[in-house]
Amino acid sequence: MGKYIIKKFILLIITLIITSFVIFLIFELVPGDPVMDKLGTRATPEAVAALREKWGLNQPFLLRYFKFLLGIFTLDFGTSYTYGISVASLLKEKIIINLCMSLMALAIVILISFPLGVYTAKHTGGLSDKIISPLNQAAMSIPSFVLGLLITFLFGIVLRWFRPGGYVSYKTDFFGFLYYLIFPSFALAIPKIAMCIRLLKGNILEEASKDYSITAYARGNNTTGLLYRHVLKNAVMPTVTFIGMIAADMICSGIVIEQVFSVPGLGQILINSISTRDFPVVEAEVLMIALFIMVISFITDVIHVIIDPRVRI
Repeated sequence: MGKYIIKKFILLIITLIITSFVIFLIFELVPGDPVMDKLGTRATPEAVAALREKWGLNQPFLLRYFKFLLGIFTLDFGTSYTYGISVASLLKEKIIINLCMSLMALAIVILISFPLGVYTAKHTGGLSDKIISPLNQAAMSIPSFVLGLLITFLFGIVLRWFRPGGYVSYKTDFFGFLYYLIFPSFALAIPKIAMCIRLLKGNILEEASKDYSITAYARGNNTTGLLYRHVLKNAVMPTVTFIGMIAADMICSGIVIEQVFSVPGLGQILINSISTRDFPVVEAEVLMIALFIMVISFITDVIHVIIDPRVRI
């Protein structure tokens, strides 16, 4: 298992380096000059040259890339063109907000979808299945940002469980911060819950119809014993993969949900930085999102090995 994890970790580092080069190259090829955007068209050549030298834009492409690559491992992404402070300090708080919301949404998905998926599989064709299945279909068809608007209207305006737009910082009130994030987290989680329930239910029913399940049942195992001893372990593998995929998707989808609930996370600063051509901030943020997705994929692979050691082969 140790060799497998080391191999996957080395692959993660190689993927990160390739991704960083692609990101840096894309922003190098983007039309426009951040120096001219900052100074305006009436700037003197001396002022333009001085600012280009200050930002390091007069250096060769490969030299600037290697500095960017080194910054990944030292957490030094340079200085923001717009805000005039280090990119790392600018994004630190935003990353914490986005991660907390994504982790909370992921926990909601796991805690709700797994029990309901097993329950609907055990009671296929029953009354509960006939009630849950249409609700499932409806939940999957509604985009997260629409759910965010509905949640804001129902729980914020009608029931007044929270104040729309009244974000609470974790620095001033941590529990108030977590309480406010519950609502955008549910907006992120509800469509994913419906997908997980449907996937897990289908996997359980498929595994239960296979020869090993029929043989185990014929040997005297009851339905519950067969489910938890044999079927569930095999059925959960595709669901774990899917959980990894939606965890990565939540980080990206959270950028949109932040705008609905006025959460000052990565989305807000990303939009502002793109509009002002603040490339160090945009490059660092896109790279951090890519890194989160790679780490989630790495964790998913490790969980696969823990559940089923045959994956190493």
